[in-house]
Amino acid sequence: MADKHLSTQFDSELNGVSSKVMEMGGLVEAQIRLAIQALSQFSIEAANQVAEAETRVNTMEVDIDRELSSIIARRQPTARDLRLLIAISKTTANLERAGDEAYKIARMVKSILHSGSARALPSGDLRLAAELASNQLRKALDSFARLDTSVAVGILKEDDLIDKEFDGFVRKLITYMMEDPRTISASLDLLFVAKAIERIGDHAKNIAEVVIYIVKGADVRHTTMAEIESAVK
Repeated sequence: MADKHLSTQFDSELNGVSSKVMEMGGLVEAQIRLAIQALSQFSIEAANQVAEAETRVNTMEVDIDRELSSIIARRQPTARDLRLLIAISKTTANLERAGDEAYKIARMVKSILHSGSARALPSGDLRLAAELASNQLRKALDSFARLDTSVAVGILKEDDLIDKEFDGFVRKLITYMMEDPRTISASLDLLFVAKAIERIGDHAKNIAEVVIYIVKGADVRHTTMAEIESAVK
């Protein structure tokens, strides 16, 4: 994924750690798909599978960070290569946190099922937001693999779609709680689910910003879309 370095061994190490990031990304994607399945079908089995994957995701993040630290200590990389290694570390951190959000969704689904209010709540309304967040993460990983800034910019442009879905769902959920106070506890669980979905989208956005940082050396956080598009030209 990067230009050739003077050290073939260094190239091999970079490619190896990048492959591990993609493997971790695939595992997190699977977690999110299972979390969506758990939510849409109120499936305990799918929720349990999300939980089972959580330990593997956490272990992979620790292993990748350990390998990055070893590369930095042994190779003393130049500024450009150090930027790449730091960016990879940021990407794995965002993937781990996206996995945490999938785990939160699974836990909240179990809580809703335990309350017995599952059928009374508009959980199906979260499906679009969940699919948007999942697609954003998949595109972010593709952008990372190919260092494609055009895909990264597209993710940043679409980020507000998930936020709009979240805001609309919160308004609807408030109406449910006002009409039937018995659903308040389960509704709050569902609110945490909605927030977890929004946060998955945020982590996809963060990875997209990392890709731009790798390729252009530009920190595009807290900048306007016009400034971002100018930075990637």
